[in-house]
Amino acid sequence: MTEAEASLLRQFPLLLPQNRAKTVYEGFISAQGRDFHLRILLPKDLQLRNARLLCSWQLKAILNGYHHVVQQRMQHSPDLMSFMVELKMVLEVALKNKKELLVYVDTCFSTIKLKAEDASGREHLITVKLKAKYPAESPDCIVDFPVSFSVSWTPQSSLISIHSQFLAALESLKAFWDVMDEIDEKTWVLEPEKPTRSATARRIALGNNASINIEVDPRHPTMLPECCFLGADHVVKPLGIRLSRNIHLWDPENSLLQNLKDVLEIDFPARAILEKSDFSMDCGICYAYQLDGAIPDQVCDNSQCGQPFHQICLYEWLRGLLTSRQSFNVIFGECPYCSKPLTLKMSGRKA
Repeated sequence: MTEAEASLLRQFPLLLPQNRAKTVYEGFISAQGRDFHLRILLPKDLQLRNARLLCSWQLKAILNGYHHVVQQRMQHSPDLMSFMVELKMVLEVALKNKKELLVYVDTCFSTIKLKAEDASGREHLITVKLKAKYPAESPDCIVDFPVSFSVSWTPQSSLISIHSQFLAALESLKAFWDVMDEIDEKTWVLEPEKPTRSATARRIALGNNASINIEVDPRHPTMLPECCFLGADHVVKPLGIRLSRNIHLWDPENSLLQNLKDVLEIDFPARAILEKSDFSMDCGICYAYQLDGAIPDQVCDNSQCGQPFHQICLYEWLRGLLTSRQSFNVIFGECPYCSKPLTLKMSGRKA
């Protein structure tokens, strides 16, 4: 008996060769505590791509909808052992599958994508990358989570055990995604433009060319987040004062957005009703919003102006003025729009 034949017998003891040439195998494949009859007819050269798989009607019914995956594996699996391992994985998914759990399998059967819905109806994907020594070696799992995700794995584990752990992780993050979805739906989020499920930060428009950047703790999403106000001093300083004065009003039982409204004593304007005149998005120098990933975060403090600029654009502008002066990393000059005094403190680079 070859090593490959011994390995097949250990993994699938109920599947046995029916002739000396070992071109016919018959027996059972076990999954989720159930046994299913099957028969495999191999050609004389024992190449799987020309083999035939005969299933019991129960197994055929369960694999309905997965025929293309099974055929794909027969065309690409290097040997019978590999095919049986892959067939068992597909069978486990099919037995568990209520809403098309399996959404993608590559031709090498090394990358598999499964999907699941959380309690709020959001769809999530997990990408499972199988290693050469699967199932002895734990596969890599890639998810779009704001926290790390690792699976508990033994050689007896399966795709279904990964999916179950995935579902449990989704449930633990439900409150975080509920919080972020409410912010995305009811405010004008400036950044990120297309937030992923792993994104924990939001920059929210407040009007008057001011915004607030919040960093939400995924494990405690209704607690006070890290807050940073961006905008002209005469606009953002009163907001900072209100935050300090009203912080005792923060109630973790309320939503994060409602708490922000209460402590800041404001209503967040929605993008649909915030007029262009209320919030200028583009830089007043380069006339663009995004510049090498940066947004206009410097604002003229003149209440009659309030024009935003990219830090680098304003730096280059002020550096070119004869009337500007510099002290360490702070540049003093005039606003390109209203000519009122303007101060720029450089961060992340030398002025």
